[in-house]
Amino acid sequence: MVSAIHIKGTKGMNRVKFRYLPMTENDQKAMMETIGIDHLEELFADIPKDIRFKGELKIEEALDETELVREMRRLAEKNLNVKDYTSFLGAGVYEHYIPSIVNHMLLRSEFYTAYTPYQPEISQGELQAIFEFQTMVCELTGMEIANSSMYDGPTALAEAAMMSAGHTRKRRFLFQKQFTQNQEKC
Repeated sequence: MVSAIHIKGTKGMNRVKFRYLPMTENDQKAMMETIGIDHLEELFADIPKDIRFKGELKIEEALDETELVREMRRLAEKNLNVKDYTSFLGAGVYEHYIPSIVNHMLLRSEFYTAYTPYQPEISQGELQAIFEFQTMVCELTGMEIANSSMYDGPTALAEAAMMSAGHTRKRRFLFQKQFTQNQEKC
């Protein structure tokens, strides 16, 4: 629904359209009746008139959605970003290849629902995605096992070591020095 409201003082515009604000003039009248006022000015009755701003705000004209998106992109391009500059954040998680199948799997309906995120269906979808990813890693690498259920490096390292010990029955592990130093910082 596209609604419009009157805005006093906009340069050359007496109605501004808002795409996601479904308030009509009738809605506004009903709300005012509910709170017992006849004019919007009454909302400011507790603010002394001598301290109210009486001038025009020096703001640019309202933009439509397309113009606003274009302007926000222009402003965003002024920011430094990880595509153009090296970032040392992320504990070793930098640019990496993500197979296109990952996006296709995430778009499958069994991985999401219309419910809120705390619903069990989304958790089930996440478990399904983890299972599918682990299965794909095993198939691509020829490994018998794979694990992708950990969110942080140190926990994933400990889990990998435990899985390895359980599978090989060996109790000693060899890690690259730089790798373990990075995990100790987390």
